[in-house]
Amino acid sequence: MRDLFQGIASVSVGGAIPVAQKIFVNGVDMLNLAVTVDGVSQNNRIFHHVSANAFDPGLMKFVRVDAGIAAADAGPNALAGAVVMETVGASDILRDGAAIGGNARLSYADNGRTFSRSLTLAGQHQGLEWLGYLKSATGDDYKVGGGAVLAGTAADLHSSLGKLAYKSDQGHRVELSGQRMRDDTLRRSRANIGDVIGGRPYTPLRRYDTTRDTVALTYRNTQAEGIRDPTLSIGRSRVTIGVDQPDFARIDRSLGRSQNRNGKIENRFHLSDRDTVTVGIDRYSRSSTYSDEATPGLTETARNTGIYAQARLEPTQTISTSFGLRQDWQDFTGVDGTALDVSGASGNAAVAWQATETLRLRAGVSTVFGGIVLEDNFIFDTFSTYEGLRAARSRNATLGFDYDAGALRVDGGLFATDVDDARNVVRGVAQNFDFDSRGFNLGATHDWQQGFLRASYSKSRVWVNGATASSFAAQDYGTPLGGVLALEVQHNPAGSAFTFGGSVQAAQRYTHTGAEGELPLPGYGVVDLFVEYVPPQQPDVTIRAEVANLLDKRYSDRATYGADFDSISPLFEPGRTVSLTASMRF
Repeated sequence: MRDLFQGIASVSVGGAIPVAQKIFVNGVDMLNLAVTVDGVSQNNRIFHHVSANAFDPGLMKFVRVDAGIAAADAGPNALAGAVVMETVGASDILRDGAAIGGNARLSYADNGRTFSRSLTLAGQHQGLEWLGYLKSATGDDYKVGGGAVLAGTAADLHSSLGKLAYKSDQGHRVELSGQRMRDDTLRRSRANIGDVIGGRPYTPLRRYDTTRDTVALTYRNTQAEGIRDPTLSIGRSRVTIGVDQPDFARIDRSLGRSQNRNGKIENRFHLSDRDTVTVGIDRYSRSSTYSDEATPGLTETARNTGIYAQARLEPTQTISTSFGLRQDWQDFTGVDGTALDVSGASGNAAVAWQATETLRLRAGVSTVFGGIVLEDNFIFDTFSTYEGLRAARSRNATLGFDYDAGALRVDGGLFATDVDDARNVVRGVAQNFDFDSRGFNLGATHDWQQGFLRASYSKSRVWVNGATASSFAAQDYGTPLGGVLALEVQHNPAGSAFTFGGSVQAAQRYTHTGAEGELPLPGYGVVDLFVEYVPPQQPDVTIRAEVANLLDKRYSDRATYGADFDSISPLFEPGRTVSLTASMRF
């Protein structure tokens, strides 16, 4: 997933392996953003040692991150923003006018002897489109910096995507898509942690069988204009995790399942070429279940209905605005049958002013009803009471600028996210706490005819109940990141078939810890280099050689859990890795 956000310091991906990767936007866990894939709501919270947001980047056409301020039509419970993902379609694969085509990709990495292969086929005929995608990555455990093998890190990822769509001459388009990812092999006992030092004995490795699938059906009119531009979508996302020996060998196997069914109907009113108002209604039904040999099944459920309106208007040539409202009604049922009915309104407003030809200023605020989230289902058996549990609400504010002088672009901004009554569990009792994230982002890009240089810097801090938070205290809501730097450079010499480039990922030492058992987070800097070759006689073939972690640093990504505790050895990233990739479009 880190490849999707390469060069964007405000988005951090920790965890080292796909099953454990967790994504943070401005220091906030992506669980607290409204995440959709092909219009289907995601964010299926599940076992805290496993990722709830693992996606194959090879499937993605684009990813848009709206940090902090989310529009009303982004969906319910967008406490800290929204992430919109769309998978590739036949038109993204086929050449202009081609009836059938595709691409193939092979890669090999020496560290862990990881072999990846993928194939995409697509076709179209008289308005009918289809696409099929398969990928498999397998290998051995990798070595961390310095040469030690880290057991439980072998690649074993298999993903697929299928799409079928039809578009009439009048622009009516119906699309059905389905995707699946599966990772089934031995992992660390706690998949997102290297080792726990001290404490009770546990099995170093155990099998994690994780499956994520999403199905979506959508309708829209690609030629719509005026006051009729409807969109309809229904879908389901599901994550299933089977874990061997979940309770240190006292139980043979456990199963956690988190499922989300949702749909929406909306219409966009085109008031002019630039001004639109979107109104709609959406609904979801979510369930989360845990079971093992001793526990037949514990379930939490939540159902939510929302209505919304979002206006995007440009009253002048230099001013653009976006503002909206939504109202949500939620029914929540706990594992013991406790029923809670909550409701609330959300509002957002943002404005951008083109102060000069090169400088744009922007600002936004929002307040969001977050409802009651479903908890980590692997701790359902510890719950004793839901008395006093309240719905969450967030407040967000952003202030920034964009400077665009053509070859040079600079942007920056301040952000603040405050979540009141976030959900927590202490000794089986459901409780609420307050979570805050604040900081700033800076970025700069310089383009030239044959390449670019891009740099971004993000600095954030998180608090829980007013105190600086550790990765444990802020779990599922955020993580301490401090200062993070991302740098990318790429150059294609004039007339050359080669492209050269590299990147730097770095983090400053973070010292806002100090509670008993907590450590400062060490700083690090990692260098990656690559060269890419496109044969002049075969422009559809690309060969890429890359060296990741060139200096063989032993480090864990700043967004990886547990590096701030002396009782935890975090999940370290791979050491120096040389890889070769060949891809062909046909």
